[in-house]
Amino acid sequence: MAKITLVDDDENIVTSISLALESHGHVVRAYHDGVAGLQALEQEPPDLAILDVKMPRMDGMEVLRRLRQTSELPVIILTSKDEEIDEILGFNLGADDYIHKPFSQRLLIERVKAVLRRARADDEEEPDVTGMSPAAAAAAQAKPLKRGKLTLDPQRHDCLWEERPVKLTVTEFLLLQSLAQRPGFVKSRDNLMDAAYDDQVYVDDRTIDSHVKRMRKKFRQVDPEFDAIETLYGVGYRYRET
Repeated sequence: MAKITLVDDDENIVTSISLALESHGHVVRAYHDGVAGLQALEQEPPDLAILDVKMPRMDGMEVLRRLRQTSELPVIILTSKDEEIDEILGFNLGADDYIHKPFSQRLLIERVKAVLRRARADDEEEPDVTGMSPAAAAAAQAKPLKRGKLTLDPQRHDCLWEERPVKLTVTEFLLLQSLAQRPGFVKSRDNLMDAAYDDQVYVDDRTIDSHVKRMRKKFRQVDPEFDAIETLYGVGYRYRET
C-alpha cells in the first residue's frame, strides 16, 4: 500500500485512476489544479505523485520543476500530448516515468508498481555484481558504495560527492549505482534500463540520456569540475573513478 497524490483536472480520469489504484490497496488524494496539488505535495509528501501536464493555474511541468527544488519523491507524468519535446522536458525536470493518454488501467498499475518498487529501500532488484549469488549480491548492494570522491548509501538513499550531499531521484540513484559498481566498464543504455526500470516498463535511449544529463548537472552544482560519468558515443556510459 502506498500514499499517492493525483493531480489532474479531468474528473473522469481522476475517478478512473483513483478507483484503479484504490482497488490495489493504495490511498489516493486527488487535486484538480497545479497550485492545489503542489501545496499538498509540499505539506504532506506522498510515496508517489502522478501529475497531468495540462492543468489550470499551474501546469504539471511547472509543478514538477518547483517540486524538484525541494523534493526527490517519485513522479509519473500524464499527458495527452504526443510531442517528443514534452517527454524530454519531463525527464530533464526529473520525472521518473511518462505515460501518454489514453492508457489502460493495467499499464498505469504496472508503471506505478515499477516506480514504487524502485523507490523502496527493500527493493528486490538483482544487483549488477558478476559472480555473486543473489543473496551475497543483495547484501553487497545494501552496503555503502565508495568510489573515489563518491559515496552511495542505498539503505539511506544518500549520495555524497567529497562528503557533500547530492540529491538524486530514485531512478538517477539506481543508474549511478549501476555505473559505479564497476568503474571503467561500459554500460550500454540497455544495461542501464535494466538496472533502473522494471521489465514491463519500456523506455527509449532518450530517457537514459536525459537522466544522465540531469545527474551531471546536479554534481556540477557541487563540483564544477565533475567528469566521472563518461559518454562513449554510440556505445553507452561508464563511471571513471577519480
